[in-house]
Amino acid sequence: MKNKILKILILLLFIIPINIYAYSKYIIASGKTIGIEVNSKGILVVGFYKINNEYIAKDAGFEIGDSIIKINNKEVTDINSMINTINENSNNKINFTIVRNNKEKTISLNLVGDDSGVLKTGLYVKDQINGIGTLTYIDPNTKIFGALGHEILEQTTAKKFEIKDGKIFSANVSNITKSRSGNAGEKNADYNKEKIDGNIKDNDITGIYGTYTENVKNIDLIEVGNNKEIKTGKATIKTVIENNKVENFDISIIGIDNNSKTKNILFEITDKKLLEKTGGVVQGMSGSPIIQNNKIIGAVNYVIVNDTSKGYGIFITTMLEEGEK
Repeated sequence: MKNKILKILILLLFIIPINIYAYSKYIIASGKTIGIEVNSKGILVVGFYKINNEYIAKDAGFEIGDSIIKINNKEVTDINSMINTINENSNNKINFTIVRNNKEKTISLNLVGDDSGVLKTGLYVKDQINGIGTLTYIDPNTKIFGALGHEILEQTTAKKFEIKDGKIFSANVSNITKSRSGNAGEKNADYNKEKIDGNIKDNDITGIYGTYTENVKNIDLIEVGNNKEIKTGKATIKTVIENNKVENFDISIIGIDNNSKTKNILFEITDKKLLEKTGGVVQGMSGSPIIQNNKIIGAVNYVIVNDTSKGYGIFITTMLEEGEK
């Protein structure tokens, strides 16, 4: 009888799910500005236009936010393949396979000629998003990186951009549009698409993640701080406000929320140089590492628009765990 009980206990121990994350105890806290390019999973419908005074695509059943994945049962991956597949069709009726709310649906659309006789779909579509942000960390052992601290949204739909893949690039900050109360400013930067620093694999509510492809040897490492170590009071952020120079700027942590998924660290910028240059938190600063007591504890991810000297940060452990998935 005792042996049977022992066997049952052993089996229970093996079937209990355990999440084990393999991120390193010491990582690279970057702070560098990066260019970002992500390609959509499917072709995103972002709007409609009239043909002969009619919205033919909207009337056929398309909605903003639909993702086109096939045309006449042929897979399409970008706008060029969409155009080529439509041009191969011998008649005006096209069957589109779209994804809406994670479900596939077929919509038939009769193309209509405009005043010049060119056949039109009535659809505005997008297959790529470009922008800038800040690289948060690189794990020196796995070469996994995390950036932004929040997801990439498609501006027209205000929904998370479902990505197929993407890249990050080295960038230089050219100038900054300052934040002011009620209006977040932004970093303006130039980046070279020939200088690829990494490949993006995931766009998540907690940030973007992928594999860093550049050399990380001889880059200083910093210990990862857990959530319980974070205290209100002095801290710093690492970010770029000119060219590609990463600098440390003083902040004060004024609140900690362990229950939120992404808005964990409430902080206020106290550094006079940063406030003078940026007016507070600006777009493009998302992902800037937050350091306290010589440990990386989080990353800047949101600005408080009504008081741009304040912002939120996400716990670094949340990003590291997501990056490992």
